[in-house]
Amino acid sequence: MNRYVCIHGHFYQPPRENPWLEEVEVQDSAHPYHDWNERITAECYGPNSGSRILDGDGRIVEIVNNYSKISFNFGPTLLSWMQRHHPKLHQAIVDADRLSMERFDGHGAALAQAYGHMILPLASSRDKVTQVRWGVADFRRRFGRRPEGMWLPETAVDLETLAVLADAGLRFTILAPNQASRVRGVGEDDWRDVSGGRVDPTTPYLVRLPDGRDFTVFFYDGPLSRDMAFGDMLDAGEAFFGRLTAAFTDEGRNWPQLVHVATDGETYGHHHAFGEMALTYCLSLLEADPSLELINYAAYLDRHPPAMETEIFENSSWSCIHGLERWRADCGCNSGMHGHWHQKWRAPLREAMDVLRDRCAAILEAKGPRFFRDPWAARDAYIDVVNDRSEEGVAAFFSAQGTGEPVAGDRVAALELMEMTRCAMLAYTSCGWFFDEVSGIETVQVLQYAARTIQLAEALGGQPVEEAFAAILERAPGNVLATGREAYERYAKPAAVDIMRAGAHYAISSLFEAYDAVYEYGCYRIHGSDLRRDTAGRAQLLTGRADIASGLTGETLDADFAVVHAGGHNLTCGLRPSRDTAGFAAMEADLRRVFARGDLTETVRVLDSHFDAHTFSLRHLFRDEQRKVVGEVLAPEYQAAEAMYRRIFEDNYPILSFLQWLSMPLPRHFLDAAAFVVETDLRRLLGGETIDFERLDGLLQDAARFGLVLDFGALGLLAAQWINRRLAAFGENHEDAEALAAVRQALDRLGALPMGLSLWKAQNVVFELSRCCYPPKKAAADGGDAAGAAWVALFAAVAQALKVRLPQ
Repeated sequence: MNRYVCIHGHFYQPPRENPWLEEVEVQDSAHPYHDWNERITAECYGPNSGSRILDGDGRIVEIVNNYSKISFNFGPTLLSWMQRHHPKLHQAIVDADRLSMERFDGHGAALAQAYGHMILPLASSRDKVTQVRWGVADFRRRFGRRPEGMWLPETAVDLETLAVLADAGLRFTILAPNQASRVRGVGEDDWRDVSGGRVDPTTPYLVRLPDGRDFTVFFYDGPLSRDMAFGDMLDAGEAFFGRLTAAFTDEGRNWPQLVHVATDGETYGHHHAFGEMALTYCLSLLEADPSLELINYAAYLDRHPPAMETEIFENSSWSCIHGLERWRADCGCNSGMHGHWHQKWRAPLREAMDVLRDRCAAILEAKGPRFFRDPWAARDAYIDVVNDRSEEGVAAFFSAQGTGEPVAGDRVAALELMEMTRCAMLAYTSCGWFFDEVSGIETVQVLQYAARTIQLAEALGGQPVEEAFAAILERAPGNVLATGREAYERYAKPAAVDIMRAGAHYAISSLFEAYDAVYEYGCYRIHGSDLRRDTAGRAQLLTGRADIASGLTGETLDADFAVVHAGGHNLTCGLRPSRDTAGFAAMEADLRRVFARGDLTETVRVLDSHFDAHTFSLRHLFRDEQRKVVGEVLAPEYQAAEAMYRRIFEDNYPILSFLQWLSMPLPRHFLDAAAFVVETDLRRLLGGETIDFERLDGLLQDAARFGLVLDFGALGLLAAQWINRRLAAFGENHEDAEALAAVRQALDRLGALPMGLSLWKAQNVVFELSRCCYPPKKAAADGGDAAGAAWVALFAAVAQALKVRLPQ
């Protein structure tokens, strides 16, 4: 065999967590999903774990885990999020690596990735080492084996980075063809210039490192990869297959040829709708072709060691024709969405981050020896705590790295020191420089990491850090905002959380929801006690105590609190470090005495007197809970507005019908009221456990009759979630014909609407049941079993609606 094909997907999203909470808060730009991770999981990561092969009638005949047949890497921060929020999908990715080892000579499909998607050639030498070691350690913990290759963020490379990879025991990486300078055969003297992307990508190359070692690089096929990412190659699996196989030629090649491509993994389903299905069908054609073999990089390398060597262009990448300027200069590279915008803010942003990094390094070297035998080795090992923040995990870290058993205060300070260095590295996430505007969502994210770093640095170092950082950002001109400093102060700093605000969040939200004994949100764990609630009409008073602990640093606070809600959005919370029982009782008594008189103004004044300046409002709630609570406190106002819209719609329904009969334009204000009422009722129907299908029919008829403009994206997400939930339950109890009948009715009504239903989870359930349960049920039905016949008919109808082909 001398023809091989490898397809690599780089699956990655920047870390989106609030750095103080370690939880992703709602992102409106990802509507109708909660955030961009959720949206891309639904469009790409999930579907690729169970992608479809269709027959000529568009019905599903096979479901394939694409990850098991390609080469891939996932960003460690993305997989960490996925493990928390989509553990089954995370397991499917891990299982794919295991399956690929069976297919590819014991070599797994997964590659490691440098941890935080930092541009390594622009990083300090210490950060290079830590990022690679963290990537390897995360990979070993997740996949249960050592990685053989590593994906470099943006394929950005220099010789020092390759040496760090070699030091970590890695064998190879993947680069873009434009990163090759010249090549020659191993043992030959004459070099051949291949600059401008002219390197032959069908064979691996050795790079000679300054210390005399070799490291292997693969240069992916540039034209094919660009057409996949930006062209129409993924419109059909046959076309994809044809382009790959056409890249083979015997002219001038006397080695076993490897045709391989590399793109962002999000190409398959997110950037190109149904791209994952084109990939699946292409893979099936490749496997069926006896003239070639599907393979991954490590397996190919074992069979065919490099016979060529290369010199690379240092400080180069795959997505900037200017090398690395996209991450430090206004080089002209941008997203293409705002052609007239500049990126002059990039250089000051990097300068500010570099100043912050160096300040943090000085603090680590000054403070670290008190806690750690070797502070930098401790940072390298801290990834074990990042992945296991249990008491046992933290204890093992201090046992291995510490100078001794730390006392409580020292333990918190030591963990804050490690968190400072972690956030300082995450502030270099490449996406912060990649796009167009300093106030964009990606840049704000790295500014938030910088703000968290500054908070910790100032607490640990005892000296101001922020002003020097912000002064440099003042020199970063924006396109939307005036400067980077404005972006930092308007969007990054307000996201900051401390333990007092975490306690206030608990206190305020406890007024609207009864929590279990222990409440957890993000990295905070809170135990409430002595809660007492008083009401006076719409007004409420809540007092209590809270024991608050950070799961990141171990910081704790015992607090007393009181919340006064006068109704609507008028709410004040006070929170202070706990005093003795008598002090707490005195505060309660003072508040209840004036609250009982109905004097809310005086109640708030008394609260202020007990809590000094430590007062909070709805503004201090974390973003998701804030929306939930604001919805509750404004419920009377919302209900009044809904009643008004409903009255307008219902009272004028005959007029709308009459005007439509006359073919006259319908008044906009009547249509707005109709759309609001119909969409509100549809959301309630689809968000419940059961659906009143008669009511659903009426609402859909009104929407169609009056041409109402509805948010079908949000409605489609609710509908898909309802169908997926019901079929998941049916998968656990597939004798529940009533559930199946309800799904059938829902699909009959919703399938033809412009909702974009994401039903791959439901299809997976039906496909699996069609292979294990349908044949015996059908046999029983054919034998005269009436109940079995009814089940078969219902199941067949659902399968047809979901486009799943049943066994014959």
